[in-house]
Amino acid sequence: MSELVPVPAPLDQNQHLGPLAQLLANPMVTEIMVMGAHDIYIEVNGKILLTPVTFESDDALLNVIRTIVESVGRRVDEANPLCDARLADGSRVHVAIPPVAVDGPLLNIRKFVRGPLDMADLVRLGSCSPSAFGFLKACVEARANILVSGGTSSGKTTLLNVLSGYIPSDERIVTIEDAAELQLRQRHVARLETRTAASNGNEITLRDLVITSLRMRPDRLIVGEVRGPEALDMLQAMNTGHDGSMSTLHANKPRDALARIETLVLMAGYDLPVRAIRAQIASALNVIVHLERLRDGTRKVVQISEIVGMDEDVITMQDVFRFTRSGFAPDGHVIGSFIPSGIRPRVLDRLQELGLEMPSEIRPLFPGSGAA
Repeated sequence: MSELVPVPAPLDQNQHLGPLAQLLANPMVTEIMVMGAHDIYIEVNGKILLTPVTFESDDALLNVIRTIVESVGRRVDEANPLCDARLADGSRVHVAIPPVAVDGPLLNIRKFVRGPLDMADLVRLGSCSPSAFGFLKACVEARANILVSGGTSSGKTTLLNVLSGYIPSDERIVTIEDAAELQLRQRHVARLETRTAASNGNEITLRDLVITSLRMRPDRLIVGEVRGPEALDMLQAMNTGHDGSMSTLHANKPRDALARIETLVLMAGYDLPVRAIRAQIASALNVIVHLERLRDGTRKVVQISEIVGMDEDVITMQDVFRFTRSGFAPDGHVIGSFIPSGIRPRVLDRLQELGLEMPSEIRPLFPGSGAA
């Protein structure tokens, strides 16, 4: 992790970001991690490397941090030392400064891919198989409610962008995010973003935005990440006519994702029986897509599961696809394959009900589904 890497000469663009401009201009860099003025790490091909790039001082770094957060109407200071923001190109920014950052200002920039990726891009990168993506395409077209789960930096937002590309252009989409970074191709998209109390006004939370979005006549809701009591409002929206909605969630496994949703609903403050919450989850969510960042740094869809109902007090699921590891290549890359379970997913019945054709990628796996 201490290896130094060469960087290109600085470009004129993003010069207000000082020495970080050259790292942002490098297409190989996917994340920048600044730990004080003199230790700047980057992620390249899933590996973390130390760069020779430095700031003159912590004050110089703080000036860049303030420039970034003020450009999106936010503020960071000793009274408000934590902040989420974004760059003009959509890259996600997280800031922590003293007193919460003990050894100096901390800055993370998750670079966003220029131009939305599509299914072919992720298949080429080995993130998933054509048949698994074909199933996910069918889920979006069939208006299934989809939850994308995974750990930090596992590719959840990237996959959400790809899946959103299958939403028909004649539908009204409302997106809700902490820091707007989704890149939807459709024109009819209403984008909402939270606001902290430190942004010269009242705090506007994800829950506030989920509630207000329902008054905007959405055909579909896309919540960038659910992580609080807004989970309850999102489930209620999915259960009251807003099918075809999507969100992401931090979790280690699909089953853990269900448990976390349950916990987040309880944070809403209502005294709801656990079984009632689980029944809401089972009724609202149709498919969970789970991603992992593997040992070799690659990001893959490792499991696609369908929620099929309740068995007494337990939400029941069935696997549709799973990534099975078989070993390691000489260069350290994980070897494996995407295996269908052989079970016909219930969500495909919706294709026939809506008069839609089965995507060609999965037609051999599930014959007889979709419109004739």
